[in-house]
Amino acid sequence: MRRVKPYVLLLSLLLLGVLGPLSTAGPARAADNGSWSVYPVASKIAARPYFYLSLDPGQTITDKVAVANKTGAPLTFRLYAADAYNTARDGGFAVRTVKERMRGVGAWAKVGRARVTVPPHRTVTVPFTLRVPEGAEPGDHPGAIVALDERVDPGAGSLALGVQRAVGARVYLRVSGPTLPAVSVENVRLVHHQPLVPGLGDSTATVSYTLHNTGNVTLNPKVRLRAEGLFGRTLLSRDLTGIPSELLPGERVRLTAPWHGAPQFDWGNVTLTASAAGTRESASASFLALPWLVLGVVFAAGVAGGALLARARRGRGLPWPLRGRRGRVRRSAPVRPSPPAVPTPSRPRSSPSARH
Repeated sequence: MRRVKPYVLLLSLLLLGVLGPLSTAGPARAADNGSWSVYPVASKIAARPYFYLSLDPGQTITDKVAVANKTGAPLTFRLYAADAYNTARDGGFAVRTVKERMRGVGAWAKVGRARVTVPPHRTVTVPFTLRVPEGAEPGDHPGAIVALDERVDPGAGSLALGVQRAVGARVYLRVSGPTLPAVSVENVRLVHHQPLVPGLGDSTATVSYTLHNTGNVTLNPKVRLRAEGLFGRTLLSRDLTGIPSELLPGERVRLTAPWHGAPQFDWGNVTLTASAAGTRESASASFLALPWLVLGVVFAAGVAGGALLARARRGRGLPWPLRGRRGRVRRSAPVRPSPPAVPTPSRPRSSPSARH
């Protein structure tokens, strides 16, 4: 029987600004994967690192994107507009695939050519039109113009991996109207990693939380972690790293922070405070730090105490003559039936007339 290999499609997407400036002459910070790059066509004033667009609902604008082939062979690309989002793993900037449903830039922008072939070491410029519909929500709507190489590089081995690559130029669109910066901290959790014996080994903890952009503008958040122990003692106070530099509107990112030197025996709480321009929010979670050995002793003592208490209660529920030593019940001796009573004969009384 022929063995069927599973096929997995991986989309490798590089977005504008990820790699930094190119070593060769070209636009500032063009998105590049070594084989091709995608970037906005330079304006009359200067090269643009991104597409910065500010439109009113119902307004239409036309712009141009450049696709440069850096290889020695012609390359054919699928061009499309896509919405952006934050990845769940680290909050990085990512865009939807061509088959996903679009709601913002991906639905409003139309590229002039769906497919384009770029000769070797040449650049092709393609126009696109972006129309903001009437009634569009105000605020930021990030996205990208993506050049996708539809060729799939087959993998090898028992698990066949196919790699499909794409490069996109970021689009930062703001629809005019009221803006509301807002961030919230949700689902704060703390997990201790205690040594078995107190004092023998390091004690660490992991603080996990969700950062949620509840507003309609892109945020550059900062998060501070503070831990307090019994009687309000400050155990930890520091700014966290690994926070996404761009938290897009409506996006949630699950993040973790290590706590080295966490207490082995304490009771308190941790507080996470997220802040960005125009917004600040905090959330807390309590914790009880106990070494595993102490927990085992307490658990064993609780089990033994519960068993003794239940045994004592069963003994108190019996009448006192049946209670034996150490809560045991005495067995009563068998009761023998008593012999029947013998009736006593009564003497007849003599009448007065019989005495004469």
